[in-house]
Amino acid sequence: MEGPVAKWYASLTRKDLGEFTALARRLAEQIPLQGRVLEVAPGPGYFAIELAKLGSYRITGLDISRTFVDLAQRNAADARVAVDFQHGNAAEMPFADQSFDFVLCRAAFKNFSEPVRALGEIHRVLAPGGRALIIDLRRDASRESVRQAVDRMGLGLVNRTLTNLTFRFMLLKRAYTKTEFEQFLSQAGFESVEIIEDLIGVEVWLQRPLV
Repeated sequence: MEGPVAKWYASLTRKDLGEFTALARRLAEQIPLQGRVLEVAPGPGYFAIELAKLGSYRITGLDISRTFVDLAQRNAADARVAVDFQHGNAAEMPFADQSFDFVLCRAAFKNFSEPVRALGEIHRVLAPGGRALIIDLRRDASRESVRQAVDRMGLGLVNRTLTNLTFRFMLLKRAYTKTEFEQFLSQAGFESVEIIEDLIGVEVWLQRPLV
């Protein structure tokens, strides 16, 4: 996303700031003090900024959208936190091997054109013992599950209908199933994997071996 579309998305997701705050608090328990954290495709940077407020982490965000990088940098400056937002491709990250202790990719993996290469890059930049988390939709979510998830958003009738259609005919079509994630991960070098499914989404927990 670039230009006005990216700015529209940033204003829309800002309404869910509480979710980013809750996720930052949950993941802060998984990250060591002074830990090096990479968020892949951070968009406007809300999660990374909320995490930066919680401790002395060294946080980097990598996004292919120059508009998002600019927005995230401004948002970090406004919040008076230090996050290094950079422009780059998830399939060819501009970082040295073993650069990070924790990697997060939230709501973006389904958009990557080269998912196996992106996973390989996550594996490469993780330090031994480092962990990664991918949070995204799963393509095999039922129509009823989607309806329940959208109903929980508290939207008006028109927005609820549009959101249902967007999930069913756009977002879910690009997402992956648990089985597909397992196939990708086997090619990317990860051995320690836990995949947790929920109503319409999936959490993929990864860890690079110590040796």
